[in-house]
Amino acid sequence: MSRTRTALLAAFALLASGTGTAVAAMPPDAGPAAVPCTVDYKVQNQWDTGFTAAVTVTNHTAAKSSWAVKWSYAGNQKVTNGWNANLSQSGNAVTAANESYNGTLSTGSSISFGFNASYSGTNAMPTTFTLDGVTCNVDGGGGPTDPPDPTGPKVDNPYSGAKVYVNPEWSAKARAETGGSRIANQPTGVWLDRIAAINGVNGGMGLRDHLDEALEQKGSDELVVQLVIYNLPGRDCAALASNGELGPTEIDKYKTQYIDPIAAIVADPKYADLRIVTTVEIDSLPNLVTNAGSRPTATPECDVMKANGNYVKGVGYALGKLGDAENVYNYVDAGHHGWIGWDDNFGPSADLFKQAATAEGATVNDVHGFITNTANYSALKEDHFTINDTVAGKSVRESKWIDWNRYVDEQSFAQAFRDKLVSVGFNSGIGMLIDTSRNGWGGASRPTGPGATTSVDTYVDGGRYDRRLNTGNWCNQSGAGLGERPQAAPASGIDAYVWMKPPGESDGASKEIPNDEGKGFDRMCDPTYEGNPRNNFNMSGALPDAPLSGHWFSAQFQELMRNAYPAL
Repeated sequence: MSRTRTALLAAFALLASGTGTAVAAMPPDAGPAAVPCTVDYKVQNQWDTGFTAAVTVTNHTAAKSSWAVKWSYAGNQKVTNGWNANLSQSGNAVTAANESYNGTLSTGSSISFGFNASYSGTNAMPTTFTLDGVTCNVDGGGGPTDPPDPTGPKVDNPYSGAKVYVNPEWSAKARAETGGSRIANQPTGVWLDRIAAINGVNGGMGLRDHLDEALEQKGSDELVVQLVIYNLPGRDCAALASNGELGPTEIDKYKTQYIDPIAAIVADPKYADLRIVTTVEIDSLPNLVTNAGSRPTATPECDVMKANGNYVKGVGYALGKLGDAENVYNYVDAGHHGWIGWDDNFGPSADLFKQAATAEGATVNDVHGFITNTANYSALKEDHFTINDTVAGKSVRESKWIDWNRYVDEQSFAQAFRDKLVSVGFNSGIGMLIDTSRNGWGGASRPTGPGATTSVDTYVDGGRYDRRLNTGNWCNQSGAGLGERPQAAPASGIDAYVWMKPPGESDGASKEIPNDEGKGFDRMCDPTYEGNPRNNFNMSGALPDAPLSGHWFSAQFQELMRNAYPAL
């Protein structure tokens, strides 16, 4: 839970309460216009050697085209990196000046920025702030060394020591399948993939229904509920099978009719004891890196979304609104190793995620972590080769399968990408989730050792668990199996393995099916399709006779159980 020190105003009189705590009294006729500025300084995360702070400054004087906020520390705090401001420090004195893109600060408007800092001993909060040399406040919070509230609901890893919600609707479908009772009690994500899903589609459970059921399942224990936030304008610009209901420009509708109602429900005090994990907008931001611009993989739809900025705005707005609830843990979708593991995708993706996480009033403190492999098939670990292996004088990176990627499996990618995200300004405590719902690749075809050393291709292809034709194949993949069962803290930097994609729900229809859900037909779901630049012109590898995305696909569910690894 954050410490908050709301900066009150020098024009206010300070009255001493009976306990000796300084509180601010406002004259009856005083209002915001009576004072030059207010500052809200929050320590949102603190550990033994450092902390993360968020600062919001509100201007009550004439409009500004540039600004600088200054304060001093009483201790040895040192700012290490920041966002949305140009931060510098000389001794104990800190200056936060505007960046080139946020210098305008009109009358009555606010600007927010944040930073990470180191300290030792006591982390006393600053007591005086100035905006362009004018004192903004006299601090009216508690004592300057108040520790973080240990009773706050935020925990480092929401999955630790907690049960995870079992969706009764998915469980019933799984149980109805032959052999499905073996996994029907596994926790899966609840997908809010259109506005109607908030209240329930065709008589199904809505968000409040799921949260009420979660309270029943919780009992006296801790419990995590997993929600997939998935309805951006122009959604999935490179995968037509999962297009959504909102057009590319309908950002206001996304905010007011989709995010705002969800945020209001999860903020209901009735649900305060639930740990609500959100997966925020799968497949959106990586598309702007790999499928827009001059690349051969670009699509006109992704070019539109990159130009109008509505993916970045939508993700930022969702993070900020949902992050206002103390019991919500936002995890941003980060693609998978076979999408952004290459050098020209890895760094730019981290930078873009930072941009989105600081858009529309959000800060990096609204991001608890990231999730990889959502609804995808990338193998968790490849045991029979590494990125450092050479065969016949060639690096395995030269194989057709790896194709110069720096990562061969999902866990090594997730751990490395976490480090990269921290380096660009995300909190050092962020954790990663990996969706293991369909990446088991078991069954009789699972390799038991390395491939032949005839060439890098025979070596990699003979030993790899992931049996797709290309890592760009994503729709209803033939031969896939259930992966590792959901579990908390399975590896360093990994908060949990999760089944965010409910096994048995289709990725997309294998032929065009008219529908009122806004879902198009993507040839990548057609088993006869010969591919495109995004899968290096390989066959799609998709199963036949698939229904619309999100609809139950019995044949796939049975195959996932047959090929489960670990086996059922």
